Amino acid sequence: MSIWKKPISVELLHGIHKHSAPGHLGMEFLEVGADFISGRVPVDERTKQPFGLLHGGVSVVLAETLGSVGASYACPEGFRAVGLDINANHLKGVADGWVTGIARPVHIGRSTHVWQIDMRNDAGDLSCVSRITMAILTDAPR
Repeated sequence: MSIWKKPISVELLHGIHKHSAPGHLGMEFLEVGADFISGRVPVDERTKQPFGLLHGGVSVVLAETLGSVGASYACPEGFRAVGLDINANHLKGVADGWVTGIARPVHIGRSTHVWQIDMRNDAGDLSCVSRITMAILTDAPR
């Protein structure tokens, strides 16, 4: 059974992120499953820190993008998701290739969501784990 409450697709996600931070970093959405979203970011001149490894902040951008998108499309029409907290544990440096993330919900509640994002290098090694907490707010006029 799908957790999505709004229409969602890889094509739609690419379109809305084209001219934002994920688009500028070369992030790609790969798959929308019944209860997950996956995407990846290249390890290249746009995303590396001066010492040749993927910048930790880019891992957090990948995690926040996947978790935020997940929460946004898993909440009902008339509601939106905004970030409350994110953490990341960087486990292994990545010098080239891609880092792929998979976001899955840990908790989908009425007023909060918690999403777990696991990121892996091309060899399948876990490079970073992250958790994001999202507030679910009504879209009522302010």
